[in-house]
Amino acid sequence: MYKYSIISSFLGDIKNRYMQYSQPRTITEKIELAKQIDGIDGLELCYPGDFSDAVTLRKMMEDSGLGISAINVRSRRTDGWYRGSFTSEKVMERNEFVDGFKKAVDIAKDFGVSRLTTCPLNDGHDYPFEMDYLAAYEYAEECFQKIVEHDSETNICIEYKLNDPRTRCFFASAGEALSFCQNVGAPNLGVTLDVGHSLLVGERPAQAASMLWHSDRLFYMHMNDNDRLWDWDMVPGAFHINEIVEFYYALGKMGCDDCWMAFDICPKENDVVSVFSLAARVVKKLEALSRRIDQTKMDAAMKRRNPIHALETFYEGVLGMRS
Repeated sequence: MYKYSIISSFLGDIKNRYMQYSQPRTITEKIELAKQIDGIDGLELCYPGDFSDAVTLRKMMEDSGLGISAINVRSRRTDGWYRGSFTSEKVMERNEFVDGFKKAVDIAKDFGVSRLTTCPLNDGHDYPFEMDYLAAYEYAEECFQKIVEHDSETNICIEYKLNDPRTRCFFASAGEALSFCQNVGAPNLGVTLDVGHSLLVGERPAQAASMLWHSDRLFYMHMNDNDRLWDWDMVPGAFHINEIVEFYYALGKMGCDDCWMAFDICPKENDVVSVFSLAARVVKKLEALSRRIDQTKMDAAMKRRNPIHALETFYEGVLGMRS
């Protein structure tokens, strides 16, 4: 069965370019808040923000009964790296990124966590002729090669995204992230599939997951939803129930049904406990619906490439409809 966590930053201060929805919380307050949420098994902790006192944090997490699904390494910062981190033209900035990531790997090992994920939002470009793309790929490969070699037993996950804050992020799709990982060639470099990011870039999450799984690069997943116009980080099923049920169906067929998923959801002005409690109930229901689909009939319909029979099978399992 899947285990569900929350990215810790969504339990703290929530804001966008226009609004401040909630005030900052300490990591102690975030952990206490997470313990109030039904259906949550753990947290995805953020580095460096949550780790100002790693010894105390480890004790608090052990006492809480919550697991750690991953450590999220921030590849952007407010005091620098304005032109990206691992794709920066400045050697010093690339070295800072690598050194910081290695420290995070060491901390993760101390915490007993074997997965680190990063979403390189600020690595990318806004304008044509802004970036030397070939040089950027070479910089990126060099940086991640050093990181994965630091500890071959720790999985490093790249979370792709189309845009924000750049008009075009460096890794925009599952295919781009996969291609990069294969070029680096390290078996412990893989991909975080964020369902909302997959929808935003025009993918079918089930297909993206299948491609990554087929290449042994599906290392981690984030669960949310949006309207395909922007990455709104909404409760799963708000817009794409069918696609998310198909996503769970595909994961089940692949045998990828005993792993962590993290909620990447922005509560905005809504009650945090209510938002994440609903998310946990919804995904467990959608997962259960995926298991009600008759796999023999669905496989037969897919083999014939008959979408009408496939839809009938889907509706029979999910809606209880009978022909």
